[in-house]
Amino acid sequence: MISAKLGHFLDKPLEPYARRVSISPNVITVAGFLITVVAALVMPGNLIAGGLLILLGGLLDMLDGVVARSNGKVSRFGALLDSTLDRYSDACLFIAAAWYFFTTDHIAGAVLSIGSLVGAVLVSYVRARAEGLKIACHVGIMERPERIVLLAFGCLTGWLFPVMIVLFVLSHVTVIQRILHVSRHA
Repeated sequence: MISAKLGHFLDKPLEPYARRVSISPNVITVAGFLITVVAALVMPGNLIAGGLLILLGGLLDMLDGVVARSNGKVSRFGALLDSTLDRYSDACLFIAAAWYFFTTDHIAGAVLSIGSLVGAVLVSYVRARAEGLKIACHVGIMERPERIVLLAFGCLTGWLFPVMIVLFVLSHVTVIQRILHVSRHA
């Protein structure tokens, strides 16, 4: 939803700075992923530090594309690497949330975290499958930027359980939205 509405709105204002970046966009992608892995490791013991690291990893995930587009370094491999590491990042964060809930004896939170992970994977899968069928599928209320913002918000505020309910429900609603979209265009 954020991606569909705002697209690459930061490209223009960040382009002069992005052009000065001599680091490969793929290095930025990997750095963002590694920061997200650290966030996942930290999150069960310190939600606030985990939330801040989630935001930092998300920022790098956004900047890699800006740097690639601004410097003419967009590549199919870069797109694959970014997409793949995004799935690993999502998995790490939802497993960390489940771990946090499990260690605090909050079984409902752990179950919702795993269910949200399944939803996140299916959101991405349906889009990839639709694009394999040559149907653009940038629809749905809960895409990756929303997941990252909500997870960070939940960690930073301590409202991780209510956020996990929202993530669970809206991720699966997004899967249904995408399936319906494809059924109308297939």
